Amino acid sequence: MNVYFISGLAADSRVFKHIQLPEGYDIVHLDWLIPQANEPLSDYAMRMAERIDTSRPFGLLGLSFGGMLAVEIANKYTPAKTILISSVPAYRQLPGYFHFAGRLGLQKLIPVKLVKKLSLMKRLFTAETAEDKQMLRELIRDSDNHFIRWAMDSILAWRGGDVSFSYIHIHGSRDEVLPARYTKPTHLIPKAGHLMVMNRAEELNAIIREYLEREKD
Repeated sequence: MNVYFISGLAADSRVFKHIQLPEGYDIVHLDWLIPQANEPLSDYAMRMAERIDTSRPFGLLGLSFGGMLAVEIANKYTPAKTILISSVPAYRQLPGYFHFAGRLGLQKLIPVKLVKKLSLMKRLFTAETAEDKQMLRELIRDSDNHFIRWAMDSILAWRGGDVSFSYIHIHGSRDEVLPARYTKPTHLIPKAGHLMVMNRAEELNAIIREYLEREKD
């Protein structure tokens, strides 16, 4: 079975370098598309879904922003397996200050260059290996400013969710981007942050393996 991976904002397939699937499952990365002008997150997700072979059972794995896209896709195409990591299954589980900022358009006051600079500085204090820190720095530097601006706007305008499919949601108890207290994950990893996909992959892989092999066809 193909499992389609959607990465987080300011990231690409490299962020999944430590994620492993059990035998019988193949990873297919859905790379980012160029957003259309004022394109809603839901419409963008449907364009991403055009590259999925929905004629046979498939799985979805979405990280952070990619998880929101996975929710939109899954609500229409009902994958056999859906995995959300460091994400939320519905806009109602975004922090209240996200909604406040979106209503006032506060995100438009923050330069994307500043967002990237702060993300680069944060790597000085996180738990990734030196090699992974360097890779994350490259991801941040290489990320497209226009895409980040669109994604920030679309997340704050998102009104999707109301999940109609089965899924697992893995979250870190110390997620600083999407704090765990606002959402209801099926699996909570103690002391893990937003990028646990890089430094807590062994625990993630164990949870993913158990889920994929449960009731396996």
